[in-house]
Amino acid sequence: MTLLTTLCGGGSCPTVYRTDRGTLIVQGYTVSADSVDLDLPDGEQLVEIPAELLAAAVRADT
Repeated sequence: MTLLTTLCGGGSCPTVYRTDRGTLIVQGYTVSADSVDLDLPDGEQLVEIPAELLAAAVRADT
């Protein structure tokens, strides 16, 4: 994994990484599917990140 962007100077916080498979891995805060009334398939999770983190990841990946 390659770090694309993060919103903090250190420690564990919302972060976006690029993989060598052409995908992104997002580290964020887990959101319960029940709390937003969604039915998720097995193997999927909801992750909440700040919108500015995603915008920064797009800029870093271009």
